[in-house]
Amino acid sequence: MAPSIFLLLLSLVLIPTSVVVVVVGLQHVHEEDGFISVVISDKGLDFAKQFLIEQAISSIVPSQLSDIEKKVNVPLVGKAQVILSEITIKDIKINSSSVKTGESGIVLIVSGATADLTMNWRYTARTSLVPIGISDSGTATVKVEDLQVGLTVNLRNQEGTLELILLDYGCKVGDLSIKLSGGAAWLYQVLVEVFEGNIASSVEEAISQKIREGITQLDTILQSLPKTVSLDKTAVLNVSFVGNPVLTNSSIELEINGLFTGTSKVLVPQTYHRGPEISVPRPGSPRMIEISVHENVLKSASSVYFTADSMQWIVDEVPDQALLNTAEWRFIVPQLYKQYPNADMNINVSVSSAPVIQVTNQDIEAAIIVDVIVNVLEAGEVIPVVCISVDISASVDVKIAKSNIAGRLALDKFSIYLKWSKIGKLHIQVIQSVVSSVLKTVLIPFLNSQLKKGIPLPMLNGFALENAAILYAHPWVTVSTDVAFLGHSFLRQKTAYDVL
Repeated sequence: MAPSIFLLLLSLVLIPTSVVVVVVGLQHVHEEDGFISVVISDKGLDFAKQFLIEQAISSIVPSQLSDIEKKVNVPLVGKAQVILSEITIKDIKINSSSVKTGESGIVLIVSGATADLTMNWRYTARTSLVPIGISDSGTATVKVEDLQVGLTVNLRNQEGTLELILLDYGCKVGDLSIKLSGGAAWLYQVLVEVFEGNIASSVEEAISQKIREGITQLDTILQSLPKTVSLDKTAVLNVSFVGNPVLTNSSIELEINGLFTGTSKVLVPQTYHRGPEISVPRPGSPRMIEISVHENVLKSASSVYFTADSMQWIVDEVPDQALLNTAEWRFIVPQLYKQYPNADMNINVSVSSAPVIQVTNQDIEAAIIVDVIVNVLEAGEVIPVVCISVDISASVDVKIAKSNIAGRLALDKFSIYLKWSKIGKLHIQVIQSVVSSVLKTVLIPFLNSQLKKGIPLPMLNGFALENAAILYAHPWVTVSTDVAFLGHSFLRQKTAYDVL
């Protein structure tokens, strides 16, 4: 029962990574900074507890216990061989439960639970009056009262992955009652007096075994969590854990590296400065999880894609295709048409330096410098004729798309100047409208197609964000969200990280 509960705790932040965590006596270590932070609130822990208790019960019910066999002396009957078989836990009901976090880790307690069991019984007895022996058989139901279950776990960072350690656990049966069907009435008292302890011990051991097996299974899942997530042929996201989880009496916090690197590069600690701690205003009712992304995550993505030459492309199709012929430019740039009459063109658009990205207290701002080179296509030759540099100021509207934090770029303003020309001096104000058209119909849509892909947030397959809100507090973007369970497919996954 308990292992399933911690599966949810793990799943809520598996970000992988992600893992909701349980820790005992761990201190926050800043040997390396994490740029994605995941905080699970009391509300999130309560959701995890309630959901996983349901999952835990379904993993135990039904469970068949080992047969119990004993020889007992029965007054007036003599020595009887009694066997209890097919002892099966049919149902479990939880009256109260709690999960607490703190310096001692995460402690889960289930109390006042009841369990219903069924079993078969049979006996064989010999007496001095009937030396050939007598036998009988029947069924019985058992009601277990005041069932208590508790466990404490520890989670440690092990070279970027998580190790789950079961520190303490136990299960205790309070009372039980037995109701026989069939057979002699005297057997009831024998079962109560002689077998009550055996039945209770079997229930306690069965649940304890489930705990051990569940923790071992979860530890295997945690060890298999990926340290990187490949986004495309250019970039991978470092999702290895940084330091140990931090537990307070109201939350659990995990840190993940969160920086982008090129696909051909070996992941090493980055030199970005993490900046101040998170301080985000949180209006309204609290949410289950807060996932905060530092602006350095966005800066690292910008750097990786720029270094990989992924921010340049040739434009040979535009909504107004006539723009890609010198005839359309004959009144704007007469010398271009005069030197290359009715020649086709293409436009080489390239970002000349990595875009500068900054998270403010209202939105995300981006500064982009773009070189626009006009090429004339003549006799199979590509002839660069003019280069215009464009300084763009834009804002990014952050959105949640499935389990990704994505964005949409909006052009705020731009300025242009002539970088070089092979066709003489140009009146830059005259061609500004053409540049504006290229920006609005080509460059901004292209950048938005990249932003639409988004950055994967730490979520286990089978769960989805719900009622998500975006909060800004320089230098962090925070997604404050509840979590909804979509289905049981995650229980069959070997890898806990899934980019939706």
